[in-house]
Order: sequence, then C-alpha cells, then structure tokens
Amino acid sequence: MLRRNISRLVLVLTATASAVAVAVPAYAAPAPDAPGAHDLPTIISNITAWVAGLLIGVATLFLTIGGLRYLAAGGDPSEVDKAKSAVKSALMGYALAVLAPILLAVVKGWIGG
Repeated sequence: MLRRNISRLVLVLTATASAVAVAVPAYAAPAPDAPGAHDLPTIISNITAWVAGLLIGVATLFLTIGGLRYLAAGGDPSEVDKAKSAVKSALMGYALAVLAPILLAVVKGWIGG
C-alpha cells in the first residue's frame, strides 16, 4: 500500500515537473498583416518545435520513471525488467525527438516549402 502511494506521488511530481519544464511562454500574436505570419514554412517550423518539445518531455518522464523504478526494485527481476523497459522507451522517445525535425524537413521538401 505504501509503495503504491509513493509510486503515485512520484508519478504526479514527475508529471508536474515535466509540464513545467516543457511549458513555453505565451507571446502576443503577430499582426495579421505581418509578412510570414501564416505561411507554410512558418507553420511547419512551429509544428516541428512543438512535436520535438512534446517528445522530449514524454521521454524525460519515462526516463525518470524508469530510473526511480530501478532504484526501488530492490533486486526483484520483474521490477528491474519494467525499469529497463521504461528506460528503453525513453531512449526511443529521445531518438524520435531528434528525428522529428528531419522527418518534417523531408515532408516540407515534398510539399515544396
């Protein structure tokens, strides 16, 4: 019971920290007549930044959970396997975050941006 409550607390704290770390400050929108405000390259670069930030935040969450699970495993093989799985998921998330701008640049090239 205590272990489950600690796990929930760690999950909530990690999710909160990730949300704060990934938060982007809000700025006033550019004037509608501003050049490049709504052109395709700008929209694609905004999507690229948003997707990469989201992936990095989720990967950091999985890395934190995996590390905490590994520390709390106490030698239990099933818990160690779960921790390793979470760390592998985090590494895949980081890889996707690195590849996201590249993939969107390829799509941008197809579209003709």
